[in-house]
Amino acid sequence: MNFIEQVRSFPEQILRDKAFQIDRKFNKIVISGMGGSGIVGRIFAELYEQFPVQVISDYKIPDYVDRDTLFIAISYSGNTEETLSTLKQAETLGAQIKTITSGGELGKSGFESVMVPSGMQPRNALGYMLAPLLRSILKLDAEEIKSAASILREIEKKSSYLKEMAENICSDELIPWIVGYEPYIATSYRWKTQFNENGKILAVNSVIPELNHNETMPLKMSYGLKRFYFITLGNPINERTARRLRITSELTGLKFHNVMEAGNTKLQKILSMIHSGDYISYYVSEIRGLDPMDVSLIEELKKRLS
Repeated sequence: MNFIEQVRSFPEQILRDKAFQIDRKFNKIVISGMGGSGIVGRIFAELYEQFPVQVISDYKIPDYVDRDTLFIAISYSGNTEETLSTLKQAETLGAQIKTITSGGELGKSGFESVMVPSGMQPRNALGYMLAPLLRSILKLDAEEIKSAASILREIEKKSSYLKEMAENICSDELIPWIVGYEPYIATSYRWKTQFNENGKILAVNSVIPELNHNETMPLKMSYGLKRFYFITLGNPINERTARRLRITSELTGLKFHNVMEAGNTKLQKILSMIHSGDYISYYVSEIRGLDPMDVSLIEELKKRLS
């Protein structure tokens, strides 16, 4: 599949009926993953509320990992060195371990694994990697997932305004600044990284209410503000947060370009917002005449580390 075909496959990816078995009770979840694999954990953490979830994007796991920990290692390639390092530590500490991968060393680790299709950019396989968590831990109703997939299929048909936003960003060489809030905190970070990898442009993401405790001052008084294109994601679920957003715009004089969510459930809204971000970042690469697949600098860095 070429890049846009991979993006379009997102609705079908979340329908994939693959899950792992939970062997014993747990009281906390630690998910290890980097980049396009690690974002899966961040999104899941925003959907899951029963037990604490920590996402690790580094070489070391927390000291509290023990037999009561459900440890999930996610690496699309199966060869991510940081993730493999944390896997060994989790095994030593006796955690209940599950993996999600397309193969590599992780696929050979001997732990129960959900295998996902290979041959894609990891960031474009988000649905494949997220689906096992939706089914194994959240245990979402199949009909809700089908409804979410149906909503996702409509995103591209209504994406002309996303292309227009991409054109505005590129024509003035602006830096996207994505403002997130519950339930789009992880999603705002996903948008940032998609602009980075797909569009090859710098991007910033911030979160309200934290933004109002530091970044509000420079949003009014900093130099260089004209270089940014401010984007807000959907509607905040907290009315106080919505009020903060309105007042922030009034105080700073900034225009926030809002991208609306689709659907009614939390899952549907989050997935629709993620898919919209995938399209706008793809349009940026298209307008700039760049290959959204290209991650040559990242690959060269890995080569030099090996």
